[in-house]
Amino acid sequence: MRSHTPRIAVVTGGTAGIGLATARHLLARGCRVAVFGQRPVNVENAARVFSREFGAERVFARVVDLAEPAQISSFFRELDERWGKAEILVCNAGISPKGPDGPTPFQEITLDEWNAVLSVNLTGTMLCSQTALPGMVESGFGRIVFVGSIAGRAMPRIAGTAYVASKAALAGLARSLVARYAAQGITINVVAPGRIATEMAGPRDSALNRAAVARIPAGRMGEPEEVAAAIGFLTSDEAAFINGATIDVNGGEYAPL
Repeated sequence: MRSHTPRIAVVTGGTAGIGLATARHLLARGCRVAVFGQRPVNVENAARVFSREFGAERVFARVVDLAEPAQISSFFRELDERWGKAEILVCNAGISPKGPDGPTPFQEITLDEWNAVLSVNLTGTMLCSQTALPGMVESGFGRIVFVGSIAGRAMPRIAGTAYVASKAALAGLARSLVARYAAQGITINVVAPGRIATEMAGPRDSALNRAAVARIPAGRMGEPEEVAAAIGFLTSDEAAFINGATIDVNGGEYAPL
Protein backbone atom coordinates (compact mmCIF):
# COMPACT_ATOMS: atom_id res chain seq x y z
CA MET A 1 0.00 0.00 0.00
CA ARG A 2 1.15 3.56 -0.65
CA SER A 3 1.71 5.28 2.65
CA HIS A 4 0.47 8.71 1.55
CA THR A 5 -2.83 7.87 -0.14
CA PRO A 6 -5.08 4.89 0.65
CA ARG A 7 -6.10 2.96 -2.43
CA ILE A 8 -9.69 3.28 -3.62
CA ALA A 9 -11.32 -0.13 -3.99
CA VAL A 10 -14.69 -1.16 -5.40
CA VAL A 11 -16.25 -4.51 -4.48
CA THR A 12 -19.38 -5.46 -6.37
CA GLY A 13 -21.74 -7.60 -4.34
CA GLY A 14 -19.72 -6.36 -1.40
CA THR A 15 -22.53 -6.52 1.13
CA ALA A 16 -22.75 -10.28 1.72
CA GLY A 17 -20.72 -13.48 1.60
CA ILE A 18 -17.38 -13.38 -0.21
CA GLY A 19 -17.86 -9.75 -1.20
CA LEU A 20 -18.48 -8.65 2.38
CA ALA A 21 -15.40 -10.54 3.57
CA THR A 22 -13.33 -9.02 0.77
CA ALA A 23 -14.48 -5.50 1.57
CA ARG A 24 -13.55 -6.04 5.23
CA HIS A 25 -10.14 -7.41 4.23
CA LEU A 26 -9.40 -4.37 2.07
CA LEU A 27 -10.60 -1.97 4.75
CA ALA A 28 -8.36 -3.69 7.29
CA ARG A 29 -5.46 -3.21 4.88
CA GLY A 30 -6.12 0.53 4.82
CA CYS A 31 -8.11 0.98 1.62
CA ARG A 32 -11.12 3.19 1.18
CA VAL A 33 -13.78 0.77 0.02
CA ALA A 34 -16.91 1.32 -2.04
CA VAL A 35 -19.41 -1.51 -2.12
CA PHE A 36 -22.75 -2.09 -3.73
CA GLY A 37 -25.42 -4.71 -3.64
CA GLN A 38 -28.97 -5.19 -4.82
CA ARG A 39 -30.66 -5.68 -1.44
CA PRO A 40 -31.11 -2.42 0.50
CA VAL A 41 -31.06 -4.18 3.87
CA ASN A 42 -27.65 -5.73 3.13
CA VAL A 43 -26.27 -2.42 1.88
CA GLU A 44 -27.46 -0.60 4.98
CA ASN A 45 -26.04 -3.28 7.27
CA ALA A 46 -22.64 -3.29 5.55
CA ALA A 47 -22.42 0.50 5.68
CA ARG A 48 -23.31 0.55 9.36
CA VAL A 49 -20.92 -2.24 10.38
CA PHE A 50 -17.99 -1.03 8.29
CA SER A 51 -18.46 2.58 9.39
CA ARG A 52 -18.37 1.47 13.02
CA GLU A 53 -15.29 -0.71 12.53
CA PHE A 54 -13.24 1.44 10.15
CA GLY A 55 -14.77 4.93 10.09
CA ALA A 56 -17.55 6.29 7.91
CA GLU A 57 -15.08 8.38 5.88
CA ARG A 58 -13.58 5.18 4.44
CA VAL A 59 -16.87 3.52 3.45
CA PHE A 60 -19.13 4.17 0.48
CA ALA A 61 -22.17 1.90 0.01
CA ARG A 62 -25.01 2.08 -2.49
CA VAL A 63 -27.85 -0.03 -3.87
CA VAL A 64 -27.04 -0.96 -7.47
CA ASP A 65 -28.61 -3.45 -9.84
CA LEU A 66 -25.84 -4.74 -12.13
CA ALA A 67 -28.43 -5.49 -14.78
CA GLU A 68 -29.04 -1.74 -15.09
CA PRO A 69 -26.10 -0.02 -16.87
CA ALA A 70 -27.32 3.45 -15.85
CA GLN A 71 -27.04 2.49 -12.17
CA ILE A 72 -23.46 1.29 -12.68
CA SER A 73 -22.53 4.58 -14.36
CA SER A 74 -24.19 6.57 -11.61
CA PHE A 75 -22.31 4.65 -8.91
CA PHE A 76 -18.89 5.23 -10.44
CA ARG A 77 -19.68 8.86 -11.18
CA GLU A 78 -20.66 9.47 -7.55
CA LEU A 79 -17.56 7.60 -6.37
CA ASP A 80 -15.36 9.77 -8.57
CA GLU A 81 -16.92 12.93 -7.14
CA ARG A 82 -16.51 11.65 -3.59
CA TRP A 83 -13.03 10.06 -3.62
CA GLY A 84 -11.68 9.77 -7.15
CA LYS A 85 -11.10 6.93 -9.59
CA ALA A 86 -11.17 3.31 -8.50
CA GLU A 87 -7.72 1.70 -8.39
CA ILE A 88 -8.91 -1.74 -7.30
CA LEU A 89 -11.97 -3.48 -8.73
CA VAL A 90 -13.28 -6.77 -7.39
CA CYS A 91 -16.15 -8.07 -9.52
CA ASN A 92 -17.80 -10.47 -7.11
CA ALA A 93 -21.55 -9.99 -7.63
CA GLY A 94 -23.34 -12.93 -9.17
CA ILE A 95 -26.66 -14.74 -9.28
CA SER A 96 -27.41 -18.45 -9.57
CA PRO A 97 -31.14 -19.13 -9.96
CA LYS A 98 -32.40 -22.30 -8.33
CA GLY A 99 -35.80 -23.76 -7.60
CA PRO A 100 -36.86 -26.22 -4.89
CA ASP A 101 -35.33 -29.05 -6.92
CA GLY A 102 -32.13 -27.24 -7.84
CA PRO A 103 -31.08 -25.41 -11.03
CA THR A 104 -33.42 -25.18 -13.99
CA PRO A 105 -32.91 -28.19 -16.30
CA PHE A 106 -31.18 -27.15 -19.50
CA GLN A 107 -34.18 -27.76 -21.78
CA GLU A 108 -36.35 -25.61 -19.51
CA ILE A 109 -34.11 -22.55 -19.29
CA THR A 110 -35.94 -19.55 -20.65
CA LEU A 111 -34.27 -16.74 -22.53
CA ASP A 112 -35.27 -14.43 -19.69
CA GLU A 113 -33.40 -16.56 -17.14
CA TRP A 114 -30.37 -16.92 -19.41
CA ASN A 115 -30.18 -13.18 -20.05
CA ALA A 116 -30.72 -12.34 -16.38
CA VAL A 117 -27.76 -14.46 -15.27
CA LEU A 118 -25.40 -13.23 -17.98
CA SER A 119 -26.43 -9.61 -17.52
CA VAL A 120 -25.23 -9.69 -13.91
CA ASN A 121 -22.43 -12.26 -13.89
CA LEU A 122 -20.76 -11.39 -17.21
CA THR A 123 -22.10 -8.18 -18.73
CA GLY A 124 -22.12 -6.40 -15.37
CA THR A 125 -18.48 -7.40 -14.88
CA MET A 126 -17.62 -6.09 -18.34
CA LEU A 127 -19.36 -2.76 -17.70
CA CYS A 128 -17.66 -2.23 -14.33
CA SER A 129 -14.28 -2.99 -15.89
CA GLN A 130 -14.99 -0.74 -18.83
CA THR A 131 -15.87 2.10 -16.47
CA ALA A 132 -12.91 1.65 -14.11
CA LEU A 133 -10.10 0.99 -16.59
CA PRO A 134 -9.60 4.52 -18.00
CA GLY A 135 -8.78 5.84 -14.52
CA MET A 136 -6.37 2.96 -13.93
CA VAL A 137 -4.66 3.66 -17.23
CA GLU A 138 -4.34 7.32 -16.32
CA SER A 139 -2.71 6.54 -12.97
CA GLY A 140 -0.56 3.67 -14.26
CA PHE A 141 -1.89 1.32 -11.61
CA GLY A 142 -4.83 -1.05 -11.45
CA ARG A 143 -5.89 -4.32 -9.89
CA ILE A 144 -8.94 -6.16 -11.22
CA VAL A 145 -10.12 -9.48 -9.83
CA PHE A 146 -13.05 -11.44 -11.21
CA VAL A 147 -14.69 -13.92 -8.84
CA GLY A 148 -15.33 -16.99 -10.94
CA SER A 149 -16.27 -20.45 -9.69
CA ILE A 150 -15.15 -24.05 -9.66
CA ALA A 151 -18.28 -24.56 -11.77
CA GLY A 152 -16.58 -22.66 -14.58
CA ARG A 153 -13.39 -24.73 -14.26
CA ALA A 154 -14.45 -28.34 -13.67
CA MET A 155 -17.41 -30.60 -14.40
CA PRO A 156 -20.36 -28.78 -12.77
CA ARG A 157 -22.22 -30.80 -10.16
CA ILE A 158 -24.54 -28.24 -8.62
CA ALA A 159 -24.71 -25.03 -10.67
CA GLY A 160 -27.09 -24.39 -13.55
CA THR A 161 -26.00 -23.99 -17.17
CA ALA A 162 -26.34 -20.21 -17.36
CA TYR A 163 -24.25 -19.76 -14.21
CA VAL A 164 -21.58 -22.16 -15.46
CA ALA A 165 -21.39 -20.41 -18.83
CA SER A 166 -21.15 -16.97 -17.24
CA LYS A 167 -18.35 -17.98 -14.87
CA ALA A 168 -16.37 -19.81 -17.55
CA ALA A 169 -16.60 -16.72 -19.76
CA LEU A 170 -14.84 -14.56 -17.14
CA ALA A 171 -11.54 -16.24 -17.98
CA GLY A 172 -11.84 -15.17 -21.61
CA LEU A 173 -12.75 -11.63 -20.58
CA ALA A 174 -9.72 -11.52 -18.27
CA ARG A 175 -7.36 -12.78 -20.99
CA SER A 176 -8.53 -10.14 -23.42
CA LEU A 177 -7.98 -7.39 -20.85
CA VAL A 178 -4.51 -8.68 -19.93
CA ALA A 179 -3.51 -8.51 -23.59
CA ARG A 180 -4.65 -4.90 -23.76
CA TYR A 181 -3.69 -3.47 -20.36
CA ALA A 182 -0.82 -5.47 -18.79
CA ALA A 183 1.82 -3.06 -20.11
CA GLN A 184 0.09 -0.18 -18.33
CA GLY A 185 0.56 -1.37 -14.77
CA ILE A 186 -2.79 -3.15 -14.57
CA THR A 187 -3.36 -6.76 -13.57
CA ILE A 188 -6.49 -8.78 -14.24
CA ASN A 189 -6.88 -12.13 -12.51
CA VAL A 190 -9.61 -14.61 -11.58
CA VAL A 191 -10.26 -16.28 -8.23
CA ALA A 192 -12.36 -19.44 -8.55
CA PRO A 193 -13.95 -20.50 -5.25
CA GLY A 194 -15.25 -23.98 -4.61
CA ARG A 195 -17.99 -24.72 -2.09
CA ILE A 196 -17.95 -21.75 0.29
CA ALA A 197 -20.15 -21.27 3.34
CA THR A 198 -22.30 -18.38 2.12
CA GLU A 199 -26.00 -17.65 1.80
CA MET A 200 -25.87 -18.81 -1.83
CA ALA A 201 -24.61 -22.24 -0.71
CA GLY A 202 -27.42 -22.68 1.81
CA PRO A 203 -27.25 -24.37 5.24
CA ARG A 204 -23.96 -26.07 6.02
CA ASP A 205 -25.72 -29.29 7.03
CA SER A 206 -27.94 -29.57 3.95
CA ALA A 207 -27.79 -32.81 1.98
CA LEU A 208 -26.26 -30.91 -0.93
CA ASN A 209 -23.47 -29.50 1.21
CA ARG A 210 -22.81 -32.80 2.97
CA ALA A 211 -22.36 -34.40 -0.45
CA ALA A 212 -20.09 -31.57 -1.52
CA VAL A 213 -17.90 -31.90 1.58
CA ALA A 214 -17.53 -35.61 0.87
CA ARG A 215 -15.87 -34.69 -2.45
CA ILE A 216 -13.49 -32.10 -0.99
CA PRO A 217 -10.09 -33.46 0.10
CA ALA A 218 -9.88 -30.83 2.86
CA GLY A 219 -13.05 -32.36 4.34
CA ARG A 220 -14.95 -29.11 4.81
CA MET A 221 -16.48 -26.12 3.08
CA GLY A 222 -14.40 -23.00 2.64
CA GLU A 223 -14.95 -19.75 4.51
CA PRO A 224 -15.55 -16.39 2.78
CA GLU A 225 -12.50 -14.96 4.55
CA GLU A 226 -10.28 -17.57 2.88
CA VAL A 227 -11.41 -16.44 -0.55
CA ALA A 228 -11.06 -12.80 0.51
CA ALA A 229 -7.43 -13.42 1.48
CA ALA A 230 -6.62 -14.68 -2.03
CA ILE A 231 -8.42 -11.75 -3.60
CA GLY A 232 -6.68 -9.35 -1.26
CA PHE A 233 -3.23 -10.58 -2.25
CA LEU A 234 -4.01 -10.24 -5.95
CA THR A 235 -5.02 -6.62 -5.37
CA SER A 236 -1.80 -5.77 -3.52
CA ASP A 237 1.28 -3.99 -4.81
CA GLU A 238 3.24 -7.20 -4.24
CA ALA A 239 1.16 -9.08 -6.83
CA ALA A 240 2.25 -6.85 -9.73
CA PHE A 241 3.71 -9.74 -11.77
CA ILE A 242 0.70 -12.03 -11.41
CA ASN A 243 -1.43 -11.35 -14.45
CA GLY A 244 -3.93 -13.51 -16.27
CA ALA A 245 -3.95 -16.18 -13.56
CA THR A 246 -6.81 -18.18 -12.12
CA ILE A 247 -6.39 -18.96 -8.42
CA ASP A 248 -8.46 -21.95 -7.25
CA VAL A 249 -9.73 -21.76 -3.66
CA ASN A 250 -11.55 -25.05 -3.26
CA GLY A 251 -9.88 -27.28 -0.67
CA GLY A 252 -8.43 -29.51 -3.38
CA GLU A 253 -11.70 -30.46 -5.07
CA TYR A 254 -10.26 -29.32 -8.40
CA ALA A 255 -6.47 -29.40 -8.62
CA PRO A 256 -5.20 -28.65 -12.16
CA LEU A 257 -1.51 -29.26 -11.31
